Amino acid sequence: MAEHTSSSITIEAAPAEVMGVIADFDRYPEWTGEVKEAEVLAKDDRGRAEEVRLLLDAGAIKDDHTLAYTWTGENEVSWSLVKSQMLRALDGSYRLSALGNGVRTEVTYQLTVDVKIPMLGMIKRKAEKVIIDRALAGLKKRVESGHDGPETPTDEAKKL
Repeated sequence: MAEHTSSSITIEAAPAEVMGVIADFDRYPEWTGEVKEAEVLAKDDRGRAEEVRLLLDAGAIKDDHTLAYTWTGENEVSWSLVKSQMLRALDGSYRLSALGNGVRTEVTYQLTVDVKIPMLGMIKRKAEKVIIDRALAGLKKRVESGHDGPETPTDEAKKL
């Protein structure tokens, strides 16, 4: 059985706000360092992504792959690999827990990566850790900044 890596971070926002950013795959290239492209290929009856193609560049791991997503309630999403050029497995999840009467959220990210080419377990774990740490830091920054996307001239004018 493959080992997994996990880490948690606390974000100063309600779980629904955090999950909103997690579920917005089209904007992943704006806040994740590793995802260069994201394309939702299929959605469920609630409009949530069920299958997403991602172009990933995480240093030791570069790949164009497709993931299948499963949404459990409002506070958990998990994924598994559908197809990949370089990966044998890419399974992970985000679990959100409300803190402080729901004004803060603890986000736990778990990830298991297995590559088709021989790679030392130590290097795989380090790659997983880098992916997780960067994703959590990017998620925290994105949510706490309240940034919805590229600013429009109207947004700039409102600041003046």
